[in-house]
Amino acid sequence: MLMLLNTPYALSLSRSLASSSFPSPPTRRLLSISSTFALPPPRFPHSSLVSSRVSPSFRTQASAATATMGDAPDVGMDAVQRRLMFEDECILVDESDNVVGHESKYNCHLWEKILTGKMLHRAFSVFLFNTKYELLLQQRSATKVTFPLVWTNTCCSHPLYRESELISENHLGVRNAAQRKLLDELGIPPEDVPVDQFVPLSRMLYKAPSDGKWGEHELDYLLFIVRDVNVHPNPDEVAEAKYVNRDQLKELLRKADAGEDGLKLSPWFRLVVDNFLFKWWDHVEKGTLKEVSDMETIHKL
Repeated sequence: MLMLLNTPYALSLSRSLASSSFPSPPTRRLLSISSTFALPPPRFPHSSLVSSRVSPSFRTQASAATATMGDAPDVGMDAVQRRLMFEDECILVDESDNVVGHESKYNCHLWEKILTGKMLHRAFSVFLFNTKYELLLQQRSATKVTFPLVWTNTCCSHPLYRESELISENHLGVRNAAQRKLLDELGIPPEDVPVDQFVPLSRMLYKAPSDGKWGEHELDYLLFIVRDVNVHPNPDEVAEAKYVNRDQLKELLRKADAGEDGLKLSPWFRLVVDNFLFKWWDHVEKGTLKEVSDMETIHKL
C-alpha cells in the first residue's frame, strides 16, 4: 500500500480537504396557525430546528437496538417512546419538592412502582394562550405509553435530571424544560417562548392510574404564558392540536363528562380545570397573572 506521509503533496492535500465546505441543508419555514389546524404529513417538517427529532433511519437503528435486548420488557413499544422511557431520567422529589434522586421515566410510570411511594417525580404543565386569549390544547398521540389519545393542556412533561433543568432559582430548570418540550412536541421554536415569559402560578401533587400497568405520581409545576407562536405538531407526540376559548372548553368538558365521541381528558388537566383554570383565565385577559402566583403552596389533589 502506498502511503504519503509528510510529503509536500500530502500537506497540500490535507490543506485542501480542511478548507472544503459543504452546503448546509435549507432551512424550512414554520407556519403560523389559526384557531384550529390539522397535522402535517407524518414526516416532521422542521428537522433543521429540532436536534432531537427522530429520523426514519434513526428509528430503524433504534428498533434494531431494542431487538437485541432479548427479554427486555415491552419490546413491542413504539421505538421513539421506548427510547424516551429508558433514556430520560426524571427528578425524584419528596412531597415538599426536595430532590431525593433520579429514576428512569419507565420506572417512574409503572403503577406497581408508583404504589411503593418512591416514584414521586417533578413535572410541569404548560398553558399557552394566544393574544386572543385562546388556550392551545393537544390530543396526545396514540403511541404515548401513558394516557394515549386523551386531550390535555398545551404541553405536559418532566424536567430531566440534568444541570440545566435542576436549577431551582426562579424555577429556571422547569422553565428550561418547558421550552425544550414545546419544541419537541409542538415544534414551537425557543424564540417564540422565551424562558422568562413563563409565569409559574402554583404546584400540585397528584396520583392517577392510566391503564392498570401505567400511571402518574407527580409534583406538577403549572406554567402560564401568553404568546402568539408558530406551531407544527410532532406526530410522534401529538395527534391533534387546537385553540379553544372558554365556551369551547366548556363544551369539551361537557362531551367528556357525557362520554361523547369517546372523548377523554387527562387527569392532571381536569384537576387544573376544576380547581384553578377559569379564575386564572380572568387574570390572563387582564394581564395580572403574577398577582395570583403562589409558588409556596403545594396543592395535594
